[in-house]
Amino acid sequence: MTKSTTQEPQENDEVNWRFGWPLKLAAAVFFLIVVCGISFAVFEPIQVLPRIRLAPGYALTTHDSEVVTSETARGAITLYSFAPTDCDRECESSYETMAEVALRVNNEVDLGSTEFRQVTIALDADPTASELRHASQRSGADDNHWQWVGGTSVQLRNVVGSGFKIFYEQDSAGETTRFDPGFVLVDGAGIIRGEYRYQTLATDADKIVHHVDILANEIRNANGATAVAYEAAHLFLCYP
Repeated sequence: MTKSTTQEPQENDEVNWRFGWPLKLAAAVFFLIVVCGISFAVFEPIQVLPRIRLAPGYALTTHDSEVVTSETARGAITLYSFAPTDCDRECESSYETMAEVALRVNNEVDLGSTEFRQVTIALDADPTASELRHASQRSGADDNHWQWVGGTSVQLRNVVGSGFKIFYEQDSAGETTRFDPGFVLVDGAGIIRGEYRYQTLATDADKIVHHVDILANEIRNANGATAVAYEAAHLFLCYP
Protein backbone atom coordinates (compact mmCIF):
# COMPACT_ATOMS: atom_id res chain seq x y z
CA MET A 1 0.00 0.00 0.00
CA THR A 2 2.85 2.38 0.90
CA LYS A 3 4.59 1.70 -2.43
CA SER A 4 1.41 2.35 -4.41
CA THR A 5 0.81 5.61 -2.54
CA THR A 6 4.33 6.78 -3.29
CA GLN A 7 4.12 5.99 -7.00
CA GLU A 8 0.77 7.70 -7.51
CA PRO A 9 2.05 11.29 -6.97
CA GLN A 10 5.05 10.54 -9.17
CA GLU A 11 2.80 9.34 -11.96
CA ASN A 12 0.61 12.45 -11.59
CA ASP A 13 3.66 14.69 -11.80
CA GLU A 14 4.77 12.91 -14.96
CA VAL A 15 1.31 13.28 -16.51
CA ASN A 16 1.16 16.95 -15.56
CA TRP A 17 4.59 17.58 -17.07
CA ARG A 18 3.85 15.60 -20.22
CA PHE A 19 0.54 17.30 -20.97
CA GLY A 20 0.94 20.59 -19.13
CA TRP A 21 3.91 22.11 -20.92
CA PRO A 22 2.29 22.00 -24.40
CA LEU A 23 -0.71 23.87 -22.99
CA LYS A 24 1.53 26.46 -21.38
CA LEU A 25 3.52 26.81 -24.61
CA ALA A 26 0.32 27.24 -26.62
CA ALA A 27 -0.92 29.86 -24.15
CA ALA A 28 2.38 31.72 -24.37
CA VAL A 29 2.33 31.66 -28.18
CA PHE A 30 -1.28 32.85 -28.21
CA PHE A 31 -0.43 35.68 -25.81
CA LEU A 32 2.52 36.68 -27.98
CA ILE A 33 0.35 36.69 -31.10
CA VAL A 34 -2.25 38.87 -29.38
CA VAL A 35 0.38 41.33 -28.14
CA CYS A 36 2.04 41.49 -31.57
CA GLY A 37 -1.33 41.88 -33.26
CA ILE A 38 -2.37 44.74 -30.99
CA SER A 39 1.00 46.43 -31.49
CA PHE A 40 0.74 45.96 -35.27
CA ALA A 41 -2.76 47.42 -35.33
CA VAL A 42 -1.85 50.37 -33.09
CA PHE A 43 1.49 51.39 -34.59
CA GLU A 44 0.73 50.30 -38.20
CA PRO A 45 4.31 49.73 -39.39
CA ILE A 46 2.81 48.87 -42.80
CA GLN A 47 -0.26 50.45 -44.39
CA VAL A 48 -2.37 48.82 -47.09
CA LEU A 49 -5.48 49.73 -49.05
CA PRO A 50 -8.65 47.75 -48.32
CA ARG A 51 -9.76 45.05 -50.72
CA ILE A 52 -13.22 46.47 -51.31
CA ARG A 53 -14.72 44.15 -53.95
CA LEU A 54 -14.09 42.81 -57.44
CA ALA A 55 -14.18 45.38 -60.21
CA PRO A 56 -16.65 44.65 -63.01
CA GLY A 57 -15.57 42.92 -66.19
CA TYR A 58 -16.11 44.86 -69.40
CA ALA A 59 -15.36 45.14 -73.11
CA LEU A 60 -15.59 48.78 -74.23
CA THR A 61 -14.39 50.63 -77.33
CA THR A 62 -11.99 53.53 -77.94
CA HIS A 63 -12.29 56.21 -80.64
CA ASP A 64 -9.96 54.07 -82.77
CA SER A 65 -12.47 51.17 -82.61
CA GLU A 66 -10.02 49.32 -80.38
CA VAL A 67 -11.70 47.05 -77.86
CA VAL A 68 -10.42 47.56 -74.33
CA THR A 69 -11.35 44.89 -71.81
CA SER A 70 -10.90 44.40 -68.10
CA GLU A 71 -8.25 41.83 -69.02
CA THR A 72 -6.31 44.59 -70.80
CA ALA A 73 -5.81 46.14 -67.38
CA ARG A 74 -4.70 42.87 -65.79
CA GLY A 75 -1.44 43.38 -63.92
CA ALA A 76 -1.67 47.19 -64.02
CA ILE A 77 -2.88 49.71 -61.46
CA THR A 78 -5.81 51.47 -63.12
CA LEU A 79 -7.56 54.70 -62.15
CA TYR A 80 -11.09 55.02 -63.57
CA SER A 81 -13.10 58.20 -63.99
CA PHE A 82 -16.56 58.77 -65.49
CA ALA A 83 -17.92 61.66 -67.58
CA PRO A 84 -20.22 62.42 -70.51
CA THR A 85 -18.39 63.13 -73.76
CA ASP A 86 -19.87 66.64 -73.95
CA CYS A 87 -18.96 67.57 -70.37
CA ASP A 88 -17.05 70.83 -70.15
CA ARG A 89 -17.02 73.11 -67.12
CA GLU A 90 -18.59 70.55 -64.80
CA CYS A 91 -15.77 68.10 -65.54
CA GLU A 92 -12.82 70.50 -65.51
CA SER A 93 -11.89 69.53 -61.95
CA SER A 94 -12.01 65.83 -62.82
CA TYR A 95 -9.82 66.32 -65.89
CA GLU A 96 -7.33 68.37 -63.90
CA THR A 97 -7.18 65.67 -61.23
CA MET A 98 -6.52 62.95 -63.80
CA ALA A 99 -3.74 65.03 -65.39
CA GLU A 100 -2.16 65.89 -62.03
CA VAL A 101 -2.27 62.28 -60.86
CA ALA A 102 -0.58 61.10 -64.08
CA LEU A 103 2.23 63.62 -63.71
CA ARG A 104 2.79 63.05 -59.99
CA VAL A 105 2.65 59.26 -60.14
CA ASN A 106 5.30 59.38 -62.85
CA ASN A 107 7.52 61.66 -60.74
CA GLU A 108 6.79 60.59 -57.17
CA VAL A 109 5.84 56.90 -57.12
CA ASP A 110 8.14 53.91 -57.51
CA LEU A 111 5.96 51.63 -59.62
CA GLY A 112 8.70 49.08 -60.21
CA SER A 113 7.59 46.95 -63.14
CA THR A 114 3.89 47.75 -62.62
CA GLU A 115 2.11 49.87 -65.22
CA PHE A 116 -0.17 52.74 -64.19
CA ARG A 117 -3.16 53.30 -66.49
CA GLN A 118 -6.08 55.73 -66.57
CA VAL A 119 -9.45 55.06 -68.16
CA THR A 120 -12.39 57.44 -68.49
CA ILE A 121 -15.67 55.67 -69.22
CA ALA A 122 -18.01 57.84 -71.29
CA LEU A 123 -21.45 58.21 -69.72
CA ASP A 124 -23.21 58.18 -73.08
CA ALA A 125 -24.99 55.33 -74.81
CA ASP A 126 -23.09 54.26 -77.94
CA PRO A 127 -20.81 57.31 -78.29
CA THR A 128 -19.40 57.76 -81.77
CA ALA A 129 -15.69 57.61 -82.52
CA SER A 130 -15.75 61.36 -83.17
CA GLU A 131 -17.39 62.07 -79.80
CA LEU A 132 -14.84 59.95 -77.96
CA ARG A 133 -11.97 61.57 -79.86
CA HIS A 134 -13.15 65.10 -79.08
CA ALA A 135 -13.73 64.21 -75.41
CA SER A 136 -10.25 62.72 -75.20
CA GLN A 137 -8.66 65.84 -76.73
CA ARG A 138 -10.72 68.20 -74.56
CA SER A 139 -9.78 66.40 -71.34
CA GLY A 140 -6.07 66.20 -72.16
CA ALA A 141 -5.91 62.40 -72.36
CA ASP A 142 -2.86 61.06 -74.18
CA ASP A 143 -4.62 57.94 -75.59
CA ASN A 144 -1.76 55.74 -74.40
CA HIS A 145 -1.80 55.77 -70.62
CA TRP A 146 -5.13 57.61 -70.42
CA GLN A 147 -7.93 56.42 -72.69
CA TRP A 148 -11.58 57.26 -73.19
CA VAL A 149 -13.87 54.28 -73.80
CA GLY A 150 -17.58 53.86 -74.46
CA GLY A 151 -20.29 51.23 -74.74
CA THR A 152 -24.00 50.56 -74.96
CA SER A 153 -26.55 51.66 -72.37
CA VAL A 154 -26.74 48.06 -71.11
CA GLN A 155 -22.97 47.93 -70.71
CA LEU A 156 -22.98 51.22 -68.84
CA ARG A 157 -25.66 50.01 -66.43
CA ASN A 158 -23.73 46.83 -65.73
CA VAL A 159 -20.24 48.33 -65.56
CA VAL A 160 -20.73 51.84 -64.21
CA GLY A 161 -23.96 51.57 -62.24
CA SER A 162 -23.85 48.03 -60.85
CA GLY A 163 -20.11 47.34 -60.95
CA PHE A 164 -18.39 50.60 -60.02
CA LYS A 165 -21.53 51.91 -58.25
CA ILE A 166 -21.29 55.35 -59.83
CA PHE A 167 -24.61 57.23 -59.94
CA TYR A 168 -25.76 58.67 -63.25
CA GLU A 169 -29.08 59.30 -65.04
CA GLN A 170 -29.83 59.28 -68.77
CA ASP A 171 -32.77 60.56 -70.77
CA SER A 172 -34.66 58.56 -73.40
CA ALA A 173 -32.07 59.49 -76.02
CA GLY A 174 -29.28 57.99 -73.94
CA GLU A 175 -27.71 61.32 -72.95
CA THR A 176 -26.58 61.76 -69.36
CA THR A 177 -28.54 64.41 -67.49
CA ARG A 178 -27.09 63.95 -63.99
CA PHE A 179 -24.09 62.14 -62.53
CA ASP A 180 -21.83 62.10 -59.50
CA PRO A 181 -18.17 62.57 -60.46
CA GLY A 182 -15.82 60.07 -58.88
CA PHE A 183 -12.69 57.98 -59.25
CA VAL A 184 -12.07 54.28 -58.65
CA LEU A 185 -8.64 52.71 -58.13
CA VAL A 186 -8.25 49.06 -59.18
CA ASP A 187 -5.24 46.80 -58.67
CA GLY A 188 -3.74 44.36 -61.16
CA ALA A 189 -5.86 41.49 -59.86
CA GLY A 190 -9.07 43.36 -60.72
CA ILE A 191 -9.92 44.30 -57.12
CA ILE A 192 -11.21 47.76 -56.22
CA ARG A 193 -8.81 49.31 -53.70
CA GLY A 194 -10.01 52.90 -53.53
CA GLU A 195 -13.20 54.89 -54.16
CA TYR A 196 -13.17 58.69 -54.22
CA ARG A 197 -16.57 60.36 -54.19
CA TYR A 198 -16.22 63.61 -52.25
CA GLN A 199 -13.27 65.97 -51.93
CA THR A 200 -12.12 66.54 -48.36
CA LEU A 201 -9.36 68.72 -46.89
CA ALA A 202 -6.89 66.62 -48.86
CA THR A 203 -7.43 67.04 -52.59
CA ASP A 204 -8.47 64.06 -54.68
CA ALA A 205 -5.09 64.11 -56.40
CA ASP A 206 -3.20 64.04 -53.09
CA LYS A 207 -5.21 61.07 -51.83
CA ILE A 208 -5.02 59.14 -55.07
CA VAL A 209 -1.26 59.61 -55.51
CA HIS A 210 -0.68 58.58 -51.89
CA HIS A 211 -2.84 55.49 -52.37
CA VAL A 212 -1.13 54.54 -55.64
CA ASP A 213 2.17 54.71 -53.75
CA ILE A 214 0.83 52.44 -50.98
CA LEU A 215 -0.52 49.97 -53.54
CA ALA A 216 2.74 49.98 -55.51
CA ASN A 217 4.67 49.19 -52.31
CA GLU A 218 2.36 46.26 -51.60
CA ILE A 219 2.77 44.91 -55.14
CA ARG A 220 6.56 45.16 -54.95
CA ASN A 221 6.53 43.23 -51.66
CA ALA A 222 3.96 40.62 -52.69
CA ASN A 223 6.45 37.75 -52.55
CA GLY A 224 8.69 36.30 -49.86
CA ALA A 225 8.67 37.00 -46.14
CA THR A 226 7.42 40.57 -46.53
CA ALA A 227 4.20 39.26 -48.05
CA VAL A 228 3.28 37.84 -44.62
CA ALA A 229 3.63 41.29 -43.06
CA TYR A 230 1.37 42.81 -45.72
CA GLU A 231 -1.27 40.13 -45.15
CA ALA A 232 -1.04 40.92 -41.43
CA ALA A 233 -1.67 44.56 -42.28
CA HIS A 234 -4.85 43.50 -44.08
CA LEU A 235 -5.84 41.29 -41.15
CA PHE A 236 -5.48 44.14 -38.67
CA LEU A 237 -7.05 46.72 -41.00
CA CYS A 238 -3.98 48.97 -41.25
CA TYR A 239 -5.66 51.35 -43.68
CA PRO A 240 -4.68 54.99 -44.31
